Amino acid sequence: MTSVTSERSGWIRLLIVAVVALAVAHALDSVVWRSARLLTVNDKDWGRLLRSMGYLPTWGVIALGYWLQQRDVPRRAVNANAYAYALVLGPALGGGIAELLKLAIRRLRPNPDLFEYVFRPFADGPLSNRGMGMPSSHVLVAFTGAAVMAQLYPPARWLWYTLAVGCAVTRVLALGHFLSDTVAAAALGIIVGRWVWGRANRGIATPAVLLT
Repeated sequence: MTSVTSERSGWIRLLIVAVVALAVAHALDSVVWRSARLLTVNDKDWGRLLRSMGYLPTWGVIALGYWLQQRDVPRRAVNANAYAYALVLGPALGGGIAELLKLAIRRLRPNPDLFEYVFRPFADGPLSNRGMGMPSSHVLVAFTGAAVMAQLYPPARWLWYTLAVGCAVTRVLALGHFLSDTVAAAALGIIVGRWVWGRANRGIATPAVLLT
């Protein structure tokens, strides 16, 4: 099997898993909405830590730390810029995609008193995503960054994905999102992160080229 065929098969498997996971998440939305609540999660230290994985400046700090570590090592410096850019622009791209999809899907965040999916009409603020939750921006940012880090440091991939899952858990516990909002964001984040990693490995060293 050629590398191109293998890569294509990997993407197909990823898409199939994403579709199945999203279907299961929608089936579980009502159960999770009723049983998984901790409205004070963002007031707790561990909750703030996990949610910060979906905060874009967090990935800027991680990228800066990586770049400072790698820039003076001759055999690593060639890729240092490309990978540092990937660690910033990947999550930024993920967050941007999340905001655009919210405008297109228009599903509102959970109502704490009644389980229902409510969609805002396009005529009502077509360019405003206020109150919309599908997909979660925080989770998409977190999983995009985690996907890049998983490629950069494979032995520690479990750590980065665990932190990203933790970010998703905080958003569900706070009733900021349905479970399906976070699962959709996680799947898209992994896809975007892997795409950005592939671009970085083609010798891309400037942010302008990384996104073309």
